[in-house]
Order: sequence, then C-alpha cells, then structure tokens
Amino acid sequence: MQAIQNFLLSSTPILWLNNALKQQDILLIDHALCEKKAASSAVSLMHRYPERDALLKKMSRLAREELKHFEMVLEILRHRGIAYKNIIPSGYVQAMRSHIRAHQPARLVDELIIGAIIEARSCERFSALIPHLDRELAYFYSSLLASESRHFNDYLTLARMYANEDIHSRIQLFTELESSYIQGEDSVFRFHSGYVQGSMESY
Repeated sequence: MQAIQNFLLSSTPILWLNNALKQQDILLIDHALCEKKAASSAVSLMHRYPERDALLKKMSRLAREELKHFEMVLEILRHRGIAYKNIIPSGYVQAMRSHIRAHQPARLVDELIIGAIIEARSCERFSALIPHLDRELAYFYSSLLASESRHFNDYLTLARMYANEDIHSRIQLFTELESSYIQGEDSVFRFHSGYVQGSMESY
C-alpha cells in the first residue's frame, strides 16, 4: 500500500466514504461492473497489441483474475438480495482518456498509465473502506488487495517497458487529472467517482 499511496496524489475524501457507506448497494453493483470492465480492457489490449508478448502474458492473467473477482462480487450481491444491473458510469475514466495521445507507442503507454492509476485507486479505496464495513465485505476487500496491487505494478511495468521516453511527466499529468476528479463533487456516486452532495439517487 505504501507504493500506491506514494503513486497517487491524494487520498479518498471522507465525503466519498460517507456516500459509499450510505449506498452500499450501488457500491457493490458498480464494483462488479468495474471488474467486468477491467477484464474487457485487458482483453482489448491483447487484441490491439498482439505483437507485445509481455503485455499478452500479463493481460491474460489480469483478465482471468478480474473476471473471477466479478463472479465473487455477483455472489455477494445475490446473498444480499441486490439486483445486478447496468448503471451509468461516472466521468472518471473519460476525464483521463480524453488526454491520451494519438500516435504510437505513446497511445499504448498512456493507456497503460491510466490502467495503473485505476488499479491503484481501487486498492486505495478498498483500504479506506475496510475499517468501516461489516465483516464479510471487509474480509472480501482485504482479500483483493494483493491481486489489485499486482495489477497496478503490471500496468506500470509495461508502460515503462514500451515507452521510448521518460514517462514521469505523463504519470504526473494523469495522476493530477485523477486526483482533481476524485477530490471534486460529482453528479453520480460510483466506486470511481468524486463525492455527491445532497440526494444520492444515482442509478
């Protein structure tokens, strides 16, 4: 966790934690969707970059693990009587993706940096939530920390491997964008979102 905390530029605001604890149904639904999207993103990278052997190996394993996590969240939803459904996303990912460069290998490097940031924030939020959750959820989120931390490292390792430049400035750009987003007010509450003031009806 120390490496992740050093990587991210800010911690989850208490207002987001308050949203999460009041809307654990949305938290879990969106968590399931995040795991499915993470697997899909990994497979997409494999399709688009078949010549990158290290990427294929790391993304194949990552996709399998993310789908397993998806299944585990679905099981928790079933146990709690919460219906799984598609819900509108926050603008979190798009806020970063809108700054991806068009040329290669810069585009791939930017995509990998964003993947690292998303995984890092997931770990940070799991850690922030754990002390406030019931035993089942606290245990479950604790169990995810090791694999999600490895996913963060995998994305960052690949970004550095495929870059033909020092990527510090790109990491700085995207972590600043990410920090600004999660520290701000949002229109919907999601696992990756800013905080929501007032009414939290956000399906």
